Amino acid sequence: MLQKRLRVYLEFVKFEHTVFALPFAYMGAILAREGIPPFSKWFWITLAMIGARTAGMSLNRIIDREIDARNPRTKNRALQRGEIRLSQAETLTGFSIILLVLAAWRLNPLCLLLSPLALLLLSVYSYMKRLSWLTHFVLGSVLACAPIGGWIAVTGHLDTLPLLLGGVVLFWVAGFDVIYTCQDVAFDQEAGIHSLPARLGIGRSLFLSTGFHMVSLLFLLAIGLLRSLGPFFWIGWGLVSLILLIEHRLISPQDLSRVNQAFFVMNGWVGVILFVAILIDMVWIG
Repeated sequence: MLQKRLRVYLEFVKFEHTVFALPFAYMGAILAREGIPPFSKWFWITLAMIGARTAGMSLNRIIDREIDARNPRTKNRALQRGEIRLSQAETLTGFSIILLVLAAWRLNPLCLLLSPLALLLLSVYSYMKRLSWLTHFVLGSVLACAPIGGWIAVTGHLDTLPLLLGGVVLFWVAGFDVIYTCQDVAFDQEAGIHSLPARLGIGRSLFLSTGFHMVSLLFLLAIGLLRSLGPFFWIGWGLVSLILLIEHRLISPQDLSRVNQAFFVMNGWVGVILFVAILIDMVWIG
């Protein structure tokens, strides 16, 4: 019974999607330290990311519960099926926020000072889709906090490099979020939900998504040159470029059947590959 409830909660917050942001938080920490940070930093960075990720997803589920109930793609989620009550979702959100703030406090004063800003961004995203197609960039900004937060957690200050890494994440996330929302064009137009596909159509949106991913790769290129990273980073950069190319080859305006494969499988490898590449360059070679 307990195992089943845990599985429901993990599915509710899509815990496996933590792989999108957590490797970038670790990258920010490794680049800041120019090596492996102390275990205490790893520990509290991980808890901060789990708290932020869980709070953001549960907030999104709560705020969008009525919209999700009307959308054919999302109407069978746990909150809509009654497997999780609204009060339980709100309690989970509260505990996640406490975990984030506690972890930020244990890291350093600047992390604690910036934690309300992170919570504000987590909240704004769910409402932004009701207002503007810029919702894709708000989501990108939320995940861009991961590498910036990882850097600040180690150094206690901000610098150019984590902002560049944040730019990588911002445009990467905006690009794949555009792809993902192509599934809901008809519903979004009917419900008044703002997205690039609902505004411009699928074809032009996929073209812009490609452009966003090219910008992300350029930010990544700038990081490699600025920090003079070694061969494993450039191998990682090449692999990520190939993955994004394959991702865009998997889908077309006429065939969106492989959107989930492009979104979940291909993008899940991006952060992992870059993390391993930077880890090897900074620790083994550097």
